[in-house]
Amino acid sequence: MSTIKLFEKPLGMRDTFPQTYEKLEAIRAKGRHFLYAHGYDFIKTPSVEYYDTVGKASAIEDASLFKLVDNQGNMLVLRPDMTTPIARIATAKLLKEKIPQRLAYFASVFRAQQTEGGRPAEFEQMGIEFIGDSSVFADVEVIILAIQLLQQLGVESFTVTIGHAHVLQAILQQYTMSGEQANSLRQLLVERNYVGFEETVKSFDLQRENSEILLQFIEEAANAKSIFNIEKYVVDENTLTYIYELERLLKQANVMDYITFDFTLTSSMNYYTGMLFEVFAVGSGFPLGNGGRYDGLLAQFGSEVGATGFGFRVDRLLEVVQTNEPTVATTLLLFEPHLYKEALQHATKLRAVGRRVTLQAISSLTNVTAYKVQFSEVVYVQEEE
Repeated sequence: MSTIKLFEKPLGMRDTFPQTYEKLEAIRAKGRHFLYAHGYDFIKTPSVEYYDTVGKASAIEDASLFKLVDNQGNMLVLRPDMTTPIARIATAKLLKEKIPQRLAYFASVFRAQQTEGGRPAEFEQMGIEFIGDSSVFADVEVIILAIQLLQQLGVESFTVTIGHAHVLQAILQQYTMSGEQANSLRQLLVERNYVGFEETVKSFDLQRENSEILLQFIEEAANAKSIFNIEKYVVDENTLTYIYELERLLKQANVMDYITFDFTLTSSMNYYTGMLFEVFAVGSGFPLGNGGRYDGLLAQFGSEVGATGFGFRVDRLLEVVQTNEPTVATTLLLFEPHLYKEALQHATKLRAVGRRVTLQAISSLTNVTAYKVQFSEVVYVQEEE
């Protein structure tokens, strides 16, 4: 082993140091209390799943999966997301007990990286899955919970941008000449490449009217002040009724100050079938999280039920959460080896009244002065007179 490799980590992996770990725990505790109070039960799934089930059903591209083989020769994957394994366990067991199911999680997921690029290969997600309810009320609940959870965590300035996967896909298909063209345009929107979108539309040699409609839609739908702006593009009356009802309910919940609409919004997670959204906040250059309706995913596990949910990237939450947690004072008890029993007794008394205590033998320290400055209070254990 070289000297460099002795201190290197696998590509994309990160260490979590004590101060950051405490912030993560604070977010976990607040999130768990909030979501549990709103009727969501927390669930944990294995870190390792079968490739042929969760791996293939996941919307994560194959190249980003961590793959390994067990001693029976089965291909496995490290859990690439939480939605897919929860869909598996809900179909296998939970939906037989109760429908709908409200489930929550706080867990690590794994995405293989080809180059470092600052992207983590392991990161924590916190989110919910609302499974077994296809109504607009379920989607509204998910959006409201995302907003209220951020408020609970102390995020002060954020925006929830809402789109609709069916609306976008229907329009792209209607005004292009093939599914391949529609998918090419959708991928450019995933990348937010609006210049590339315009150039690609022109390169398709579509009818002039179709090209103009696509470009006009992108301009109006990306900055929709109201759903009225895109009404003329929506050909499915049921979808339009749903969108108006969604907006009406969100207004009743008094959350419209946080809401914008962008019907060009799409996702690399290709299982979204209806409403979808992203959350951005001041202080982070990346989405804090995303969510939406994914009615088709559970069908891959044999269950024809609707589902919706969201997931937040906890590492990105750390960038924007205002942490006002008071620093906990730590008392250092320094003792000579022959006074260990007395030191234990003294530490026990202090901990019993809620003090944080570090017990340290003086003889084990190479620099007593440097060690002492890390603590709020230093007490020397003395022999009782």
